[in-house]
Amino acid sequence: MASSRLSRRKFIRNTAAATAVASVAPYIKAGHSAGSLAVGLWDHWVPGVNDVMEQICVEWGAANNVEVKVDFITSIGNKLLLTAQAEARAETGHDVYCLPIWFPSIFRNKLVEVDDLIAEVRSRYGEFLPSVEFLAHLDGVWRGVPAPSGSPNLGMVSRLDLYQQHAGIDLRAMFPAGPDRDQALVDSWTYDNFLSASGALFEADVPFGAPIAPVPDATNWVAPVFAAFGADLISPDGDIVVDSDATREVLDYMARLTSVMDQSVYAWDDAGNNRWLISGRGASIVNPPSAWAVARRDNPEVAEQLWHHDMPRGPNGRFRANAPFFWGIWDFSDNIPAAKDFLIAMSDIAVVDKMTRASQGYDLPLVKSFYEDNDTWTSAGPPEGVLYNYPVRGDEILIAAGYPAMPEFASSIATQGVYPNLVARYTQGGDSMDDVIGWAENELEGLMRG
Repeated sequence: MASSRLSRRKFIRNTAAATAVASVAPYIKAGHSAGSLAVGLWDHWVPGVNDVMEQICVEWGAANNVEVKVDFITSIGNKLLLTAQAEARAETGHDVYCLPIWFPSIFRNKLVEVDDLIAEVRSRYGEFLPSVEFLAHLDGVWRGVPAPSGSPNLGMVSRLDLYQQHAGIDLRAMFPAGPDRDQALVDSWTYDNFLSASGALFEADVPFGAPIAPVPDATNWVAPVFAAFGADLISPDGDIVVDSDATREVLDYMARLTSVMDQSVYAWDDAGNNRWLISGRGASIVNPPSAWAVARRDNPEVAEQLWHHDMPRGPNGRFRANAPFFWGIWDFSDNIPAAKDFLIAMSDIAVVDKMTRASQGYDLPLVKSFYEDNDTWTSAGPPEGVLYNYPVRGDEILIAAGYPAMPEFASSIATQGVYPNLVARYTQGGDSMDDVIGWAENELEGLMRG
């Protein structure tokens, strides 16, 4: 009789844990989970995801005698950050709060230590992705638990038809929906090649578009360009190193790239690039699959031509920004025991799977084993294979904007918009190279003192 191997993931999925969220290994400590919880979460870009997330949270509360109230807070205009800052100062607000990327570092002194929760999740499912510990394990303790929703990365999203027609580039051949890549084609995708393609697309009136303003989406596409040129702002040892040949090289490159971009990008918010691509006006952006997901609903003809693929390679390599999301507990919460039970329940594989599918692949798990047997990115369409390269498949290095600086400095680099402001001052503001580098040095000195 032939035997078959049942993976741990399949075993878990086939047990009662996957049948209903309310009954998924709730990790309830007797007498602790009761009362109420106020939960502040990120307002998701993908339509319908908030409804699924709220249902999961409320159902857990009903099953565990906890009244759960969920508020969804937009990241547009930095409202998610501003709300967190206001709550931390006032020591009142939500019990559980969403913590994207650098938030665990920014609010480390206001967040409950969650080493016990991390140990529990690890004992069930194994190790996290490398960036998780760098971002949330601070001063020897954990300040956040990997969130079940969010955690995108930002590769390129481009129009297959427009690149082929106007730039002579077959993106599907270069980055196929499968493991067999032509390395020579991949190696040809450099920032020089991208600049040439962007020029051709600009001449055809369908340019590349990405914000160059102090907003997260701008930081998360400009920072990988700097990394690809080897242009660090602050070293791992805490030295300001922005005054370098690499910085001058990348600023010169950005001046040429922005000359073939629509000038409205200097005023875009985080939704600007999504609207640009969905409208059919642009050929390429840097974004998670939210633009594709909305295009499926609002402009299917555009959605059918979209393809997610790798960032270009620069002199220092190929980099892509990732944005791990965590959930944390404010230390002023009135119900820390219930909040801990809630976070354990929301870390379950069944919850993460449900959110990955609800987000149409936008949400990327932060636990390595959660990728096993998950066909979300291979089965998505149209077009068939559109999301295959959304999880990194090649030689891209994932970084959080501000890296390799220590989290306490990198978080300020990212939240203060140093990257896009530096580029904007040089490419639009008319400042000289020396002037903008001097400005950046002063900014970095100030945020390091702060």
